[in-house]
Amino acid sequence: MTAQTTTISPTAGTGCCTTECAPDCCETNEIVFRPAADITESDQAFTVRLDIPGTSSEGIDIRVEGNQLSINAKVAPRSPSNPPGSTSSPTPLHREYGVGNYARTFRVGEGIDAAEIGAKYQHGVLTLTLPKADLARARKIDVRTN
Repeated sequence: MTAQTTTISPTAGTGCCTTECAPDCCETNEIVFRPAADITESDQAFTVRLDIPGTSSEGIDIRVEGNQLSINAKVAPRSPSNPPGSTSSPTPLHREYGVGNYARTFRVGEGIDAAEIGAKYQHGVLTLTLPKADLARARKIDVRTN
């Protein structure tokens, strides 16, 4: 009998522009951030939380292919708003806040029930629930007497 791997772990990524940049940003010449993630485990499931502010649930694409869980989120470009009563567009003088898309990939074990993965996006936080397959869940074994 082979042991099932019941884990989720971030894939290695070196980034290309900064440590926060996803690996494909230099190829596409766009800013792509690699959001930080918290991963927790319970008896029933793994939970992954990622901060991806500035997007919408419609802009988030989550896919499972083989043992890879990929999350991509699109963020609309920011444009300066006109002050009330102004007829000219404001000219940015200084910008420190970067706007870009998000991308993150995780390696998932065979003990994850991929068909039942759930996602919720609220207040800039994406929460994924990855249920464990029945065979991977911890269970108590009753001991009987004859």
